[in-house]
Amino acid sequence: MRVVDCDSEEHEAERVVARILSLRAEGSLQAESQQRRDWKDFCVLYRANHMAKPFEKAFRKANIPYKVSGGQSFFDRAEIKDLCSWMVLLSNNDNNPAFIRSVNTPKRGIGHTTLAALSTFADAHKISLFEALFSHSLGAALPAKAVGSLQEFGRYVNDLEYRAKRCVGAEDARAFLNDWLKEIDYEKHLYDGEDSEKVAAARWSNVMDFCDWVAQRCGGQSDDSAGSVMTRETKTMLEVVQTIALLSTISEREGEQDVVTLSTLHASKGLEWPHVVLAGVNEGLLPFKLEDDDGNNTDSIALRLQEERRLMYVGITRAQRTLAVNWLRRRKKGRDMIAGVPSRFIAEMALDKATIKEDPREKLKALRTEFAKKSAEAKAAAATFKHR
Repeated sequence: MRVVDCDSEEHEAERVVARILSLRAEGSLQAESQQRRDWKDFCVLYRANHMAKPFEKAFRKANIPYKVSGGQSFFDRAEIKDLCSWMVLLSNNDNNPAFIRSVNTPKRGIGHTTLAALSTFADAHKISLFEALFSHSLGAALPAKAVGSLQEFGRYVNDLEYRAKRCVGAEDARAFLNDWLKEIDYEKHLYDGEDSEKVAAARWSNVMDFCDWVAQRCGGQSDDSAGSVMTRETKTMLEVVQTIALLSTISEREGEQDVVTLSTLHASKGLEWPHVVLAGVNEGLLPFKLEDDDGNNTDSIALRLQEERRLMYVGITRAQRTLAVNWLRRRKKGRDMIAGVPSRFIAEMALDKATIKEDPREKLKALRTEFAKKSAEAKAAAATFKHR
């Protein structure tokens, strides 16, 4: 058991990734003693659904398979799936489901009848929908106006792919993404599709958040959550798009069981995992917003506090072998960053007494060094045997 203090939500997610990878690497080194650790052995628990997003982003960056339990995945939101479909199509023009979703997101006057005729034509010629756009015989199967609209879309996708190949680094990527969203008028598409302006604004905020994450993956200089400048290897927009497309394809596989679980505390009742991380154990999160009460009804506050304490106990008892309890030094509250205070439950339950202090990133480095050493020894032994 250990208590871990983290600088921010993003730093916490990075440390959880390092912890999972280091425990798996440690298990691989001890494979002969039945200590191998699968992805499904790990779980991250949190108080509220919105807390999953930093972990989803970090897991996708590290290619860690996961599932979200007790809430909707950020990447399962319709607006994010829209953008991911475009990215899948850019990386693989022959992906028919991505084509179908992208061609009318937003709508461009290409109706179901046209798409049905295009599909029939493509099936008859055993080609993809995108490839069918530029077939010389398409004009015999569809009206000229429909062919023109389809080919205009095809040319735009080709142009977007061309630009993505030449877009390098985070700043260029942000410009690319902003231009793209303006060109397809995606913000208007969201607002037109919602009765509530508040809901549309929230969806557009998700789009901006997603685009910022994509841009950061293109590398270059950027400020981290602590305010220091970090330099990452630069990538083209197309390279990042191809990675995101691959992750989207993997996440859509049905029956995937060997995955890390991201779950709310409420949804975790009755379940157990060998290795558990209890995330965001701060005042205002766990216990949750007690300061919202007017302070006059002390009995009500006491009852709520007792329920939150039980929820904390639920989280702790989900762990079979190891438990990490994380709290944040700085956390988001609305659009602001505020100072984080560790939950009173950490002191009440004496979780910080004699807890193990370690940085999982350093442990991961040491394990990788040990892996490299064992690999070198194995190669040397094989070379010696070969020359005997």
